[in-house]
Amino acid sequence: MNIQPLYTAPQYTEQVTDWLWQAFGTSESRDFFASIVATSQREGEMPLTFVAVEGNKLVGTVGLWRCDLISRQDLYPWLAALYIDENQRGRGLGAKLQQHVIEQARGLGYPQLYLYSACKDYYERFGWQYIGDGLDYPNKPVHLYQFTLSTQR
Repeated sequence: MNIQPLYTAPQYTEQVTDWLWQAFGTSESRDFFASIVATSQREGEMPLTFVAVEGNKLVGTVGLWRCDLISRQDLYPWLAALYIDENQRGRGLGAKLQQHVIEQARGLGYPQLYLYSACKDYYERFGWQYIGDGLDYPNKPVHLYQFTLSTQR
């Protein structure tokens, strides 16, 4: 498996857009996700989207974004939009994509990385610390997590 920025493999753009829209969106929000994916393909700039590819098959995606939760814009950067193809789940790909974003954020000098999820107990297995609850738009409770990348501030 190879993890690379989507801007180096733009042939997967439509599939990534469809995955994010179907997993995280509403019936009217495909254009919103297409916009996110389009703006996450500039080398050296956030947001960034990464893809996991085996051979020529897209198996997963994840993002490193400035903001993923509008109600908590004080926190950044974010591991966002982690998605594994349904036929590829259970193989540890989520952990590998998380680790890739962790290393990218660490390399950029950030002391912490954040994420939010409606799931509880998944991310703790990978060293994420639950830091409280937040609200996703318009009023959906979510769990907030932090990953410490460095002990320096």
